[in-house]
Amino acid sequence: MATYNKRGYKPAKEKEVKEVTEDINVAELEKNSTTAEVFSTLDATASKTEDFVAKNQKIIIGVVGAIALLTVGYLAYQKFVAAPKEDDAANQMFVAQQDFEKATNGVASDSLYKLALNGSEGKWGFVKIADEYSGTDAGNLANYYAGIAYLNTGKYAEAIEYLGKFKSDDLVISAMATGAIGDAYSQKNQPKEALEYYVKAAESNKNDFTTPRFLLKAGKTALALGNKEDALKYFTDIKDNYESTPEGATIDVLIGLAQ
Repeated sequence: MATYNKRGYKPAKEKEVKEVTEDINVAELEKNSTTAEVFSTLDATASKTEDFVAKNQKIIIGVVGAIALLTVGYLAYQKFVAAPKEDDAANQMFVAQQDFEKATNGVASDSLYKLALNGSEGKWGFVKIADEYSGTDAGNLANYYAGIAYLNTGKYAEAIEYLGKFKSDDLVISAMATGAIGDAYSQKNQPKEALEYYVKAAESNKNDFTTPRFLLKAGKTALALGNKEDALKYFTDIKDNYESTPEGATIDVLIGLAQ
């Protein structure tokens, strides 16, 4: 039986097959070589890491242990020291707060402010609470109460001291405390310092309650200092932005004085 080739079919020459095979083998070898090199590098890196851990095991364990100890210590402090301390401070301050509130209502205010500052009914006043519970929320709040009580009893240096210690994330209360420092300086006949704190209080938190209040005080203080330009600026701010507030009721008159 005769054999034949299909039309157009040409068998690959032996040399061509050999060249293709060699090319494939070279590519495969190069690929395997690169892969091997990568794994070799990874192995070397892992080996170095293992060596480092082995050599520094005690240090690593010590560091981890110290972090764990600090975390446990912090949690224990919060639970067994800080929280009870806050409760004690709040308990001590309850009577002082009552005396303070009665004083602000005008009932024998001077004597009640003094009780609030120094303590009554076997409880501490704001001064001792602020000192003994420094670092607590209650101790911080006691600074504010003490500062306002001193301001209202004519102890202006003490008012500045305690209000200066008070810190708050509440922007309104913070502005009130800053403005009260301005009031204390004003009472001490230090208008330049008073003006600085009034402006700071007005700019610290823009709102319809504290901002026009301290802008008005800043304007009047600047006017008293003979600085009409700044006074006009503060009064105009009230006119433009806070005219509907109580401070805006007579602002046109003050603007006329500053012009």
